[in-house]
Amino acid sequence: MTSQFKYFIVLVFISFLGNAQVEEINPPNYIKTISFKGSTTESQLPILKLGEPLLLEFDALLGNEPDFYYVIEHYNYDWTPSNLVKSEYLSGFDNQRIQDYKNSFNTYQIYSHYILQIPNQQTRGLLVTGNYLISIFNDDDQLVFSRKFMIYEDRVSVGVSVKRSRDVKSIDQKQSVDIVINNSNFNFNNPLENVKSLIVQNNNLNTAISNVKPQYTLGNQLVYKYTTETSFWGGNEYLYFENKDVRAANVGVQFIDLKDIYHNYLFINTPRANQIYTYNPDINGNFVITAVDSEDVSIEADYTMIHFALEHPELTNGESIYVYGNYNNYALEPDNQLLYNAETRLYETAFRLKQGFYNYKYVVVDKNGVLNEGAISGNYYQTENNYKVLVYYRDLGARYDRLIGLGEASSVDISN
Repeated sequence: MTSQFKYFIVLVFISFLGNAQVEEINPPNYIKTISFKGSTTESQLPILKLGEPLLLEFDALLGNEPDFYYVIEHYNYDWTPSNLVKSEYLSGFDNQRIQDYKNSFNTYQIYSHYILQIPNQQTRGLLVTGNYLISIFNDDDQLVFSRKFMIYEDRVSVGVSVKRSRDVKSIDQKQSVDIVINNSNFNFNNPLENVKSLIVQNNNLNTAISNVKPQYTLGNQLVYKYTTETSFWGGNEYLYFENKDVRAANVGVQFIDLKDIYHNYLFINTPRANQIYTYNPDINGNFVITAVDSEDVSIEADYTMIHFALEHPELTNGESIYVYGNYNNYALEPDNQLLYNAETRLYETAFRLKQGFYNYKYVVVDKNGVLNEGAISGNYYQTENNYKVLVYYRDLGARYDRLIGLGEASSVDISN
């Protein structure tokens, strides 16, 4: 189909959404290792300064070099479509084919590695701040996957500090985020209504806190010091494994086997919810692709079947157990759901991952779809978590929400 028709499909899709919040679409099984970041950060949730390059990479495990196309849309703070037309937020053109790709070399699993950098020759840059969604389509105009990202400008300074919970009932399990927005060089009109904030823990939008209004103003400062509204469950340090050498068991890998591809069997994990907190350095759910004896890990790192096993009593009230991390964008999909094996008395699952160092955790979803991240790993105030605070502002008569500030803090500096 023509590129004009593809663009028409996207416009119809956006119009259909109306005022509905857009959600990220997770990829099918043949799309793996989506790496989405800026030029200076390894985060899988790009929060970029206006003008900073954007880099999206992924693998297609098909072996036939399929074509993919990208479309970029601008959104409001609440992820409803903004009123801007494309020329107002994008310089150049999107809806272009991703031309930069290369095929795997000397691997059991054949794949093609795709690289999209913005700006490029067709898409020269993004013009305004705010929320964005990039959607990847195949040659049949089918939406393959989509990812959210944000563009900000430094108009206000955002002070962030992490405290122990002020609620004595959860003082040992939760972390509270205090915020001070200094707008001495920026004039707010009606800040209680026009300023909006988003608090993100470990780059996971699924657990982010939004729609928290400033508690009070103090001169040129907006202050947030709530008891419960800005508090997160502390969670626990992520589990991890590394399989940079597919021919030998490495960190977290108990033993290996070679079938059609290499199979890595991780050590059996046990629940940590009722144990004493133990410091265990992690990378807050992220992953890094690594492979020994490789000059270009993007095409020389192989795919292995990773076998997860959790020692846990069988759940009988409709709950489900998943293993997730930044490697799959914290998705809850059939692929990463663990099923109970009555013979081994273990919850088990297996899926393909590219060689590397991975953080992961086990989470429980109840029969109503409510996520409980700490049911298996526990919640501890001592856990080292990363927090980002994004500040949005829409002036009187404006047609979109600007992202005017970004603050960041780690709970390694937590205080009472």
